[in-house]
Amino acid sequence: MEPEEFDSDVLRQFVVSFKKGRKLKPIVKSQPVPKNNKGPVKVVVGKTFDTIVMDPKNDVLIEFYAPWCGHCKQLEPVYTELGKKYKNEKNLVIAKMDATANDVTNDHYKVEGFPTIYFAPRNKKNSPIKFEGGDRDLEHLSKFIEEHATKFSRTKEEL
Repeated sequence: MEPEEFDSDVLRQFVVSFKKGRKLKPIVKSQPVPKNNKGPVKVVVGKTFDTIVMDPKNDVLIEFYAPWCGHCKQLEPVYTELGKKYKNEKNLVIAKMDATANDVTNDHYKVEGFPTIYFAPRNKKNSPIKFEGGDRDLEHLSKFIEEHATKFSRTKEEL
């Protein structure tokens, strides 16, 4: 239950609904939804996780970070460059989420350290592929994306 909704009548109604087995809306810790999300790296918050990361039309590379994390700060310019590199790919989203300020609403995306990076193929959202063992540089992240992408629109100059 949202804290701002709290009073005795709301609590009573909540408990009655719970006891009757009704579906209750879970509280998702979330930063505000960004008004402008047009950059090369999409910002995901708790309330937009399902609509962006779990979108079955797109492959998504998602970085879960902490603002205080040194490795995450090091990765930031590389990740932005990665977003720019793939900005014309219609079926690929490069995204990031502050995992300290937002709930990850899917249990298949475990965040146990920072940064944690997953590739969510459009056809297997509940089987994300964790980026492990490679350097977190443009070359290795690009290779990881190209290895797992389900749909790519290659241009002549890339071939």
